[in-house]
Amino acid sequence: MDASLVLIIVMAVLFACGVYAMLERSLTRVLIGFLLLGNAANLLLLIVMGRPGLAAFYGDGGPGEMSDPLPQALTLTAIVITFAVSAFLLALIYRSWQLGEADTVEDDAEDIAVRSRGVEDEDTMDDESENDSDDATTDFVGMETSPITIIGSREFSGLRDDAPTDRPADRPEGGAR
Repeated sequence: MDASLVLIIVMAVLFACGVYAMLERSLTRVLIGFLLLGNAANLLLLIVMGRPGLAAFYGDGGPGEMSDPLPQALTLTAIVITFAVSAFLLALIYRSWQLGEADTVEDDAEDIAVRSRGVEDEDTMDDESENDSDDATTDFVGMETSPITIIGSREFSGLRDDAPTDRPADRPEGGAR
């Protein structure tokens, strides 16, 4: 077997095991699956890189002898992303263990209700959405209270407004600035 064929098979096995582990309900297995996927992605980038060559700043070799730096940069980026997401998942696992002494993700009542809803219920929901008028207004039209209040320097004497504006500044009576 060729060395690259072995790497391709190992990469495929890592991807398959990573996806399988991520489909579990245990957060620890999700973390292990994500780590397997990260290593498989790094191996994919190593395979794509091809034959190792000289660094661009080393020697007087031609372009065919140089190594492509892009897969190396992508591998470094993939390592950093895998580390960050792994740290986040470890924090989730730790917090889940603190709260419930288990790291499994359970279904909540809303998920069960959506799963048990039949096709007829979804059809009636579609019919209700078609009856909505297109010229619906927001809740705040015509009301004295609005979610946004614009405060200017004229409303409060202690507020100093130095922001640049597009309107010309008020000039003194003499005309000089």
